[in-house]
Amino acid sequence: MKTILSLVVLALSSIAVAAPLVAVDVGHGVVDSGAISARGRTEFAFNQDFAGLLAQTLRQRAVGVREVNFDGRIGSLHARPQAAEGSDFFISIHHDSIGEAWLLDWEWEGKPQRYTEVKRGYGIFVSAQNPDLATSLRCASTIGAMMRRAGFEPSTWHARKHVPADAENGVWYYDNLVVLYRTTLPAVLFEAGVIKHRDEELELLDPVRQARMADAVATGIAACLYVQSAE
Repeated sequence: MKTILSLVVLALSSIAVAAPLVAVDVGHGVVDSGAISARGRTEFAFNQDFAGLLAQTLRQRAVGVREVNFDGRIGSLHARPQAAEGSDFFISIHHDSIGEAWLLDWEWEGKPQRYTEVKRGYGIFVSAQNPDLATSLRCASTIGAMMRRAGFEPSTWHARKHVPADAENGVWYYDNLVVLYRTTLPAVLFEAGVIKHRDEELELLDPVRQARMADAVATGIAACLYVQSAE
């Protein structure tokens, strides 16, 4: 943790380093809207909201942004890394769900919905097949460290089926994600939280909390990439 925080201090105090360009990808889309929250909202809607805020926050840190799938009309997973070509880093924004075995029934505004009580928290994924695994891991850990420093808790649920890359900071290996291994860029997939958890769903909709999370993720990315540029 101290090592990662020292990288942040070094990076944010650096001058005369070329601004990096980050491709921010909105997970899912108009056709495939992803998971459905405990109250019936699509994951894509959550992803759109947070990706837009993250892009704005990155720009405030003098980081260039390439918007990928912000309109939700990229249908192919392979097309997302292609749209990011020429960037320095790729982050795909998602919100998490859980398997059917862990879902319970309830009713919200007169409609049947499903929710969970056993899983919540953020998760960050990297692929061992990524062509720049070292940078992917460093950025993932830095993002995770900034998330924890801002008071966010990583989900431990991923330990059930994923190999830890940096479990303390919520980073896990997930090798068969197309957007992570079909790219020439260092890349991470960021799960902001579990929208099937009724309490966390509401937290993820809180504008103040969203801004705090975007600040943590943007600071982690900026720190990692500015250090990379300065090496």
